[in-house]
Amino acid sequence: MSREEVLALLRIHKATLAQRFGVADLVLFGSFARDRANEDSDVDLLVRFDERATSNRYFGTQFYIEDLLGRPVDLVTDGALRQELQPYVEREALHV
Repeated sequence: MSREEVLALLRIHKATLAQRFGVADLVLFGSFARDRANEDSDVDLLVRFDERATSNRYFGTQFYIEDLLGRPVDLVTDGALRQELQPYVEREALHV
């Protein structure tokens, strides 16, 4: 699966993610954003919710996207992103 395929699928389902889980923003980063993913790569996503990130919202979003892409998803909320990782994420960020 390529970067473009991942972005296309996420964009198709963006409205559903917003409606079901309150996803306000979704950002692809990591190996898929760099288009260097292999068959073992997970999908790294930064998510911002329109309200507080409850466990139902967080895990609902993660499991929905894992089912959609058929790959493990490493989902991090904007509030939980470690400060030392922020420059790397910002450099690679592709908004869905």
